Amino acid sequence: MIDAHHHIWRQSDLPWLIGPEQPRIFGRYRSIRCDYSIENYLDDIQATGIAQSVYVQANWAAEQYENEVAWVQSIANEHGWPHAIVGYADFTQKDVRHQLDRLARYPLMRGIRQQLHWHEIPEYRFAARPDLASDRTVQRNIAKLAEFDWSFDLQVFVDQFSHALSLVENCPDVTFILEHAGMLEDLSPTGREKWRSGMERLSKCENIVTKLSAFGTFLRKNDKNFIHEMIRDTIEIFGAERCMFGSNFPIEKIWTDYDALFETFLSGTASHSEQERYMIFEGTAAKIYRL
Repeated sequence: MIDAHHHIWRQSDLPWLIGPEQPRIFGRYRSIRCDYSIENYLDDIQATGIAQSVYVQANWAAEQYENEVAWVQSIANEHGWPHAIVGYADFTQKDVRHQLDRLARYPLMRGIRQQLHWHEIPEYRFAARPDLASDRTVQRNIAKLAEFDWSFDLQVFVDQFSHALSLVENCPDVTFILEHAGMLEDLSPTGREKWRSGMERLSKCENIVTKLSAFGTFLRKNDKNFIHEMIRDTIEIFGAERCMFGSNFPIEKIWTDYDALFETFLSGTASHSEQERYMIFEGTAAKIYRL
């Protein structure tokens, strides 16, 4: 089984872990204001059967984009974990090619994430503006990922789905991984319907898959009912062959432990066939991240 989304970090490399605690999308994070080493991660997963993992960039200072990948590659060289790296590059610059060329020197590189999510609530906001996914410069730069056979981890809110659709359609040779199944945070009937409608439009593009992950972000708990609903509805829209499990650890360590989180995902897929569960917990991630 594969964990398609986790982080390891050194506190000294992450500005948001240093100094006074600031409002963050996942709430109070004092409990994780410390180093989270690969040894810590392996301890967390030891009872789960997870056999491979994908590291997704953890927001080092932007100018340290290569240092982050180099450090994670060195960890993998020493420990054999993680098995793939999703790094960072700035696609808003005129030409991102020089950054991609530098990252291409690291054998575990499989993709890039630049977080494009924007929200009216400042604590939920990351990107400078809501429409970056439809920006011509951003789209032109992301299209270059096809030359490296790298994917793009796409992180947007529901109200940005139209911009995300423009990006996915205009970069047909790039594989996109929709982070956290679209980051549903408005749980009203209207919010849920807007999410479903947008997910259905995105799913019609053959070059996008989605990640079943981070469903505790806005509830701040391991809510089995909600997570089971998200698993059910996302698989109904995308199909199991285009879904993959990700833990988002250690962020979710704020409100749960890995065993409890993983058990929620196992129970949430219990009604699916053996082949469908294989794709969710291994096959899709193995294919997309070339594991």
